[in-house]
Amino acid sequence: MIIEALVVALVLVTWAYMQQPQFGKIPEGARLTRIQRSPNYRDGAFQNKNFTPDLAEGASYYKVIKDFIFGKSKRAAPAKVLPGEKTDLKNLNSDEDIIVWFGHSSYFMQIGGKRILVDPVFSGNASPLSFTTRSFDGADIYTTEDMPEIDFLFISHDHYDHLDYKTIKQLQPKVKLVVTGLGVGAHLEYWGYDTAQVKELDWNEHLDLGNGFEVNTVSARHFSGRGFKRNGTLWTSFVFTTPFGRLFLGGDSGYDTHFAEIGEQFGPFDLVILENGQYNESWKYIHMMPEQVVQAALDLKARKLFPVHWAKFTLALHDWDEPINRVLKESHRRNMPVMHPRIGKAVNLTDTLTHERWWDDHK
Repeated sequence: MIIEALVVALVLVTWAYMQQPQFGKIPEGARLTRIQRSPNYRDGAFQNKNFTPDLAEGASYYKVIKDFIFGKSKRAAPAKVLPGEKTDLKNLNSDEDIIVWFGHSSYFMQIGGKRILVDPVFSGNASPLSFTTRSFDGADIYTTEDMPEIDFLFISHDHYDHLDYKTIKQLQPKVKLVVTGLGVGAHLEYWGYDTAQVKELDWNEHLDLGNGFEVNTVSARHFSGRGFKRNGTLWTSFVFTTPFGRLFLGGDSGYDTHFAEIGEQFGPFDLVILENGQYNESWKYIHMMPEQVVQAALDLKARKLFPVHWAKFTLALHDWDEPINRVLKESHRRNMPVMHPRIGKAVNLTDTLTHERWWDDHK
């Protein structure tokens, strides 16, 4: 009876804790009805186009947890403070087409006078527990106060390292329109966003944003969820057509045939922004290895690659700078131009490539 009481108490404490706002809301009502009508929703959850196991053959959750506790690289985080560069985003020349990377998958763009923000995380951690998954020293030189008014906010999916409660809530007065996948709006409205601020799309939908800006949602190979239940909201990537050119804003994804299909339908791309980091052979179906990132860029018919999803959080076992070193080695072998500016540096989208290896002195 004592054991049963302890189990009940643990369940109740867990349930109570998960009522906190950072966990978001599960879609319901008309939103859930729309989700259930999606061709990508079956058996009570969104599905990848092809079979996608959580773990690769031969892997187990026991082994993954054990490796995280005992097998993590001693260089999983930088030994020194990262060298950032602060840009005044509120007073940019409106004629400049630029990109500013904030580390991991967060970045800002100004194109054709419009200001765009993607998967911003400025709270200093990527977890519902604020004392865990802390950002690297020097990776948080920007706050929501540094952001100008945002015309388009893109959210690729609802994982904590892409959809941050504190950041999103603080940004709400500055955001004109959020573009995201089906179901993610339930979190946003719970956190204070007006329905008119949020546009939720299924894969293969098109949205005309006006003034030469368009977005097409396309598939990715991943998963979603902020609690125990997975895949109740949709993960997505974006084909972003702008006056500058066509960009691919890639959310998290394992490698699969969808990259070549997107390249055939929408390519070539002037710039593709792809996740490159937090990978492991044990979960290779939901996160690409660096060599696959280069192949995906080639599949997309990219003119230039910008690898993200590294240099801010430790979410895998590898050295913190291994993703960029491996992707550069492969990109040089296969003649794929790569942008890799330091965190916070404004880079003109028409500039020649950044060759500065800023990470080499911060091992």
